[in-house]
Amino acid sequence: MTGDHPFDADTAVVGSGPRFGATISDRWSVGDAHANGGYVLSVCLRALEQVLDKPDPLAVSAFFQRRVLPGPAEVHVDIARSGRRLATGEARLLQGDQEAVRVVASFADLSRAAGPTLVSGSAPVLPPPQDCLDLFSGEVLGDSGLEAPGIAGRLEYRTPRLPGWRQGSPSGQAKAEFWLRPAGGRPADTLLLPGLVDMAVPAVFELGHYATTTIELTVHVRARPVPGWLACRVSTRYLIEGYHEEDFEIWDSTGRLVAQSRQLALLG
Repeated sequence: MTGDHPFDADTAVVGSGPRFGATISDRWSVGDAHANGGYVLSVCLRALEQVLDKPDPLAVSAFFQRRVLPGPAEVHVDIARSGRRLATGEARLLQGDQEAVRVVASFADLSRAAGPTLVSGSAPVLPPPQDCLDLFSGEVLGDSGLEAPGIAGRLEYRTPRLPGWRQGSPSGQAKAEFWLRPAGGRPADTLLLPGLVDMAVPAVFELGHYATTTIELTVHVRARPVPGWLACRVSTRYLIEGYHEEDFEIWDSTGRLVAQSRQLALLG
């Protein structure tokens, strides 16, 4: 991990706890320039990492109460428990004295994880990244009228074929499989994975809906990824009165599941 990479520089916090200062960068903006939720979650996890004695976020739950804008912020943390295997804490990100995001997370040391293993699912079967298409090669995203968000420049995104929404004809099937990795050569690690599940294009784009706001996001980090491209799978099965779930899986280049998530979001 290099501190000069935008992810590390833009998630940095200042202080020794329980209150930290942070600067929300516009390099991770979406749409009308508010910060991407996964990026904001990463800032909160960075603060928790400073006070908990375990290196890997294992189970993370975030509640997004209002949009976060570029500029100064504070992160207040509280340690709930620190045990032999798990350490649990809460982080609250505030802007202008208003709480915007609340995160509860348990950290562990995944290098010491051992026990029975059963994996019933499998990684997406994708062509090699070099044989895929760059989803964000261009300034405008299909006929949706959306300009490529600032966060698109922070990611490398390869897909076997252009999705329907990218060509102006959403397929009606809210699911996708693709390669993803941080731009700039930074390998993914367990601190980046919880935010990464919220940084890709939402599955509901294939339903013709191009604005969605995360309400709650739960992430389980399953292993430390090896360096390289990450194979991702995203889907939405239920859109009810504007509310929808999104399920996300991340598999590393060895075919190992490294993170999975579910979020509840609202269109518009």
